[in-house]
Amino acid sequence: MQHDQQGDGSPMTKGSSRRPHRLRLILISGGLALTLAGGAAAYKYGLFSDIGDPVSFGKVQEKAAVAADVPPEVLMPTGPAAQFVRTNRLPDGTQIGRTTLTGKKSGFTGDVWVWVPKEYDDPKYAKSGFPVLISLPGGRGYPTNYWGTGPGLGLQKAVSDGAKAGTSLPFILVMPVHNADTKHHFDASDIPGEPKMGTWMVEDVPDFAKANFRTFTSRDGWAFMGSSAGGFGAFKHVLKYPDRFKAAIASGVDIVPDSPLWKGNTQAMDENNPEKLAEKLIKAGGPDVYINFQIGTAESGRDKAEKFMNDYGRGPVHTSLQVIQDGEHNGKSYVRGMREGSLEWISKVMKGPTPDPAVR
Repeated sequence: MQHDQQGDGSPMTKGSSRRPHRLRLILISGGLALTLAGGAAAYKYGLFSDIGDPVSFGKVQEKAAVAADVPPEVLMPTGPAAQFVRTNRLPDGTQIGRTTLTGKKSGFTGDVWVWVPKEYDDPKYAKSGFPVLISLPGGRGYPTNYWGTGPGLGLQKAVSDGAKAGTSLPFILVMPVHNADTKHHFDASDIPGEPKMGTWMVEDVPDFAKANFRTFTSRDGWAFMGSSAGGFGAFKHVLKYPDRFKAAIASGVDIVPDSPLWKGNTQAMDENNPEKLAEKLIKAGGPDVYINFQIGTAESGRDKAEKFMNDYGRGPVHTSLQVIQDGEHNGKSYVRGMREGSLEWISKVMKGPTPDPAVR
C-alpha cells in the first residue's frame, strides 16, 4: 500500500484525509488538560514526592555558630554532619530524616530517625539549645523505629501541639533502632558477647545528636521515652546514668531484664536491673531522676509499675503514673497519654530553649 508522509513525519494511508487543524488543537489542548489534572491528582495522593531526597536541619545554625555570645549552657553542633534522607514531611512543614550511624564506641551500625520542631529554625532560638528526647520503640526495634517510620502514631504532632499550647517543650526527637537484629531482644544493654546496644543508646546516639544539633551541655536537656521493651531501656538508662539523663517516660514497661541472651550472667544482669540501679541511686543520695510510667487500663502491668513506685519511688527517684483510660499496649495509646499529661510532666523537669530578646 502506498504511503505519503504527514507533516510530523508519520505515514498516512493514501486516500485518507488529514484531520482539520482546529480539531488537532482541541485534542492537544484536551490531552494537556488531562495531563495537568492527572499530575495534580498524583501529587495530591503522593504518587510523586520528595521522600528519599537529601534533607538538612537547622537553617540558622551557621550564623549562630560564629556568634560570640552563645550561652555556655548551649552546645553548638560539633560535627561531622550526618547525611539525612527525607522519610516524611508533616503537614506543618517539619520533616523526618533518616541516616545510618556506625557507633564509634559500640561498633554497632544501625539507622536513626530524627525530627526537629518548627521552633528549631526560628531565628530567635538560633543561639539556644534544644532538649533531646531519645525515643525507643517496643517489639523488635530493628531494622526500623516505629516512632520515626510511623508519624501517623502522632508523636511528632503531640510535641508540636504541646509546644504551641505551652504544655510541652519543643523536643528534638531522636529515634534509633534499639535491637541488633530481628531474632533477639538485647534489654538495651551490653550483654557479654553480644552487640553493645547499651553503649549504642547512651554513648553513640547522644554523640550523634550533639554532632548535628544545638543541644544542652547538662543532663537537664537529655531524656528518654519508650514503649514496652523500649520503655524498659528508657527508664533503665536514666537510672544507670543519672549524670547524663534526667527523666524518662516509660510506657507499658518491663521492670527487670529478661533477655535469654544473658544466659544466667547474674552480675551483668544486676548492672542493668532498674530495681538494683534504683537501690544504688537511693543509697548514693542522687542525683535526682524522674520516671513517668504510662499504663493503659486495657493492658496488664500496672501492678508491676506500682510496685516499683512503692518500693523505689523515694529520695532521688521521683516516680509518677499516667493511667490511660481504655489504653492498650500500643503506640497510639501511649501518645494519647503523653498528650493527656506525660509531656507536660516531663517538660516541667527539663530545660527548654530560650528566645533571644534581641530578635523579634
